[in-house]
Amino acid sequence: MKIRKIKKNKQTCDVGDWLYSDTVKDHFFKPQNLLLDEAGYEADGLGIVGSPACGDMMAVWIKIGEGNRISECKWRTFGCASAIASTSMMSVIATEKGGMLLERAKRLTPEYIIERLGGLPDRKYHCSVLGHMALREAIKDFETNHGRNKKNKI
Repeated sequence: MKIRKIKKNKQTCDVGDWLYSDTVKDHFFKPQNLLLDEAGYEADGLGIVGSPACGDMMAVWIKIGEGNRISECKWRTFGCASAIASTSMMSVIATEKGGMLLERAKRLTPEYIIERLGGLPDRKYHCSVLGHMALREAIKDFETNHGRNKKNKI
């Protein structure tokens, strides 16, 4: 069995032809806004998506504050390091600076998330789309149920 050496420097972790930035590693090892215990957590919107390509599953819960801004964005995934880091970064982007407007959040792209992460290996691009797809589904769920005072309680 051949074992590849992992080379490290300040900017990346090199595993063969896969390069992970320090930002990716940080969001993988210390994910932000991860929902550890969803029992009793009430959200205004819930989005669940999956990828048949790799078996990853993603759930995103959002709370909407004043002015239709995302005040909380919690998530949970069954996925690889790239999926975890991408969704962690997406949750930070959605809630920073007082929360992203819903209309703007609908236009959030995987390319922007990857840019904020400092890049991902090309073969891991498909992992980065789940977070923003689940966010869009959570927004759609909120908009469908808006005004009904319905909370998505798990």
